[in-house]
Amino acid sequence: MATPDGGRMPLIEHLRELRRRVVKSAIAIMVGFVLGWILYNPIITKLAEPVCDLKTAQATGATYCGSLYINGVLGPLNLQIKVALLTGVIVMAPIWLYQLWAFIAPALHRREKGYSIAFFLVATPFFAAGATLGYLVLPVAIRVLFGFTPNALSNLVKFDDYLDFVLRVILLFGIAFELPVFLVTFNAIGFLSGRAILKPWRIWIFGITLFIAGFTPSADPLSMLLLAAPLILLYFAAGLIALLNDRRRERKSFASDGSLDEIHSASPIDSASPIEEQE
Repeated sequence: MATPDGGRMPLIEHLRELRRRVVKSAIAIMVGFVLGWILYNPIITKLAEPVCDLKTAQATGATYCGSLYINGVLGPLNLQIKVALLTGVIVMAPIWLYQLWAFIAPALHRREKGYSIAFFLVATPFFAAGATLGYLVLPVAIRVLFGFTPNALSNLVKFDDYLDFVLRVILLFGIAFELPVFLVTFNAIGFLSGRAILKPWRIWIFGITLFIAGFTPSADPLSMLLLAAPLILLYFAAGLIALLNDRRRERKSFASDGSLDEIHSASPIDSASPIEEQE
């Protein structure tokens, strides 16, 4: 990896830079962990809505809520730790994603460092949009999955498994929506061209589908389709934006070359001096 002055960064500097980025990301996640720990009850109440009305069940003193249950002596504590940790990862995702970006591209020039700020500003709403879509998809995915339960049988779900499933879906959707942000930013700094992004579009579509099939917690085709469709559209949108940016660069470069061409070349100096011509 190059340094800003054009040299090469030694391996020990790579490791130090990685350590700094990991420490900053861990601190941000711990801040989110504390926030998730404090807001634990409102968080689980909101996330449990697709299955049961936990708020009403708590208010009425009910001993159960739908098909959810907690098992074991350490079950409640483990559940709160897991929810707080995943909440920290989700809430602070823009910060640790920025740290990842800063580690990948540390050799940017001063003008190009502005793209790092733009990356952070754009990555945050995109992650929020993906996480929101994941939360909106949850009720549909849960109804589809519960629909496979045979008649006359009850489906009891451990609350920690359910919340793990919910938070993983939200986190996955949020991270997946960062794909176009990375592609456009790499194009802005000149690392990827629009043609290089769109030329292997079949491979990209296959890779997106394979990624979703492998990492989506639910195996139902509906939730996978709801995630794959917007991701593929965002991929093509990022490629088109990159192509437009490449054309803008070409026009700017052509205009600069044309202005240089308009400068007349220097005419040769006559061998005879003006005094000699008068004589």
